[in-house]
Amino acid sequence: MTYRAPLDELRFTLEEVAAVEGLKATGAFPDFTSDLTAAILEEAAKLAENVLAPLNRVGDAEHCKLENDAVTTPTGFPAAYAQFVEGGWQGLQFPAELGGMGLPRALGVAVLEMIQGANLSFGLGPMLTYGGIEALIAHGTDEQKELYLGKLLTGEWSATMNLTEPQAGSDVGALRTKAEPNADGSWAISGQKIFITWGEHDCAENIIHLVLARTPGSPEGTKGISLFIVPKILPDGSRNDLRAIGVEHKLGIHGSPTCTMEYTGATGWLIGGENAGMRCMFTMMNSARLNVGVQGVGIAERAFQQALAYAQDRKQGRAIDAEGPAPHAIIHHPDIKRTLSLMKAKIAASRAICVSCAVATDMAEHAEDADERAAAKRREELLTPVAKAWSTDIGVEVASLGVQVHGGMGYIEETGAAQHLRDARITPIYEGTNAIQAIDLVGRKLNMDGGAAFDELFSDIGQTIEACTTSSHPDLPPLGDRLQDSLDAMREAVDWLKEVDMKDRLAGATPFLTLAGETIGGWLLCVGAVAARRRQKENIGDPAFAAQRIALANFYAEAVMTLAPSRVDDVTMGAEMIDEVGFGV
Repeated sequence: MTYRAPLDELRFTLEEVAAVEGLKATGAFPDFTSDLTAAILEEAAKLAENVLAPLNRVGDAEHCKLENDAVTTPTGFPAAYAQFVEGGWQGLQFPAELGGMGLPRALGVAVLEMIQGANLSFGLGPMLTYGGIEALIAHGTDEQKELYLGKLLTGEWSATMNLTEPQAGSDVGALRTKAEPNADGSWAISGQKIFITWGEHDCAENIIHLVLARTPGSPEGTKGISLFIVPKILPDGSRNDLRAIGVEHKLGIHGSPTCTMEYTGATGWLIGGENAGMRCMFTMMNSARLNVGVQGVGIAERAFQQALAYAQDRKQGRAIDAEGPAPHAIIHHPDIKRTLSLMKAKIAASRAICVSCAVATDMAEHAEDADERAAAKRREELLTPVAKAWSTDIGVEVASLGVQVHGGMGYIEETGAAQHLRDARITPIYEGTNAIQAIDLVGRKLNMDGGAAFDELFSDIGQTIEACTTSSHPDLPPLGDRLQDSLDAMREAVDWLKEVDMKDRLAGATPFLTLAGETIGGWLLCVGAVAARRRQKENIGDPAFAAQRIALANFYAEAVMTLAPSRVDDVTMGAEMIDEVGFGV
């Protein structure tokens, strides 16, 4: 199955749903035009379709190999990475004065979706480097930026995030890696880190590890953690005292080297100040959480495309309204049509959430007005856990539905459908499990700035409801009604969560995030439907595409948003009922 970049969907989401046009008014992106957007997306599509997608099965079959402290990536990966570097893709969303292209993160997210959809294992390498670049820009010294940023922005060097240890996963405060001061101002880093994505590989000239460690006498827990730059190759050209001692054998993403790293007095340099490691690391993690959400969208799109192609080709049974002699292609069966429609609608909703989060990130940094920047920052912080968790849940769901569409052949590795499900399954786990995202949403984001983030979101949804209900198009007022029901359900859940104690709040966290994702995704599909109707009236673009977007929003409203009231019951169940189930603890 050949991957095809969803260019029309990406452009529509950028321009009409997430309103990327507002970024141009900031003056921060002087080269950002519609023509440039089209050119960038088309060139990225060529890389994704022609270079990365053909290597997806190769990586799954070959895995990565560790021998003599060196990791070999699957056949074709180094050459593909060289083309990625040659295209300058790593620096697309970073400032031109630092060596990047100076384009918005929103456009970077659209490009990243194509890379991840084409080859999730490959895309993990550049994704981690994004976070390293952002940490250096935000917290590095001028000397550190001068030394490392240039090569990282070109992609000639890659970066990693070294957080997890055998005894310290989500509980970062339990980490034990040590940093001892050297006489020359550097530090000696000793310890072991696990699950390090692209920790060792043969694609880049150097690997810049960002490592969390404890300095002597530091406080216990997360308050005593510092962040260090620990390069594989030191500035003098010598090899540092670090190595990969293992490569994990995983359920999926076989082409991505997930390493156990050992540091034995490796030379590193403090970044961001002593005991400020968590603040610095969260710069990387917030970037990674949105990007992992984009992975969910990408793998879902890949699984959908394959399922659609199979349904058009596979003939079985007599379809109730198909023409010609049986057997008919299974796409003519209503249940298969419904499954494919649900896949397509949820992909569009999750894509809209991720791109909208990226636009909010750009506006939080570049909007001219301070109040506008603050509101955008609140929107970014609210959407980030939803983008990460709900979009990756959708990635797994859609990949699973893709296997179902294939029937028995989906369970056979030969078709490739199973790989998408295996690859997708990690995304709800890493960069903060989806339960952690839900806890963040109800724990910190719910009352952030006195609840302003949710109040502003509800106000924006209300405006879209009005636009739908007052439309002359017969399909839009019912959309407004369904969106109103979903909004009312989300308001009810928010009001309840604010009143109960933290135990009850945490018990309802995950279903609340699901409700939030379904409501926000539905809202953004309604925004798209309103924009599509405007395009129809003004004769802009392909009328068939506009009609499809309206139909897609209506299907989502009936299939997904109607579930909102039942989601409230799940959110408000409370901890006592869960405790009564009992587990002998």
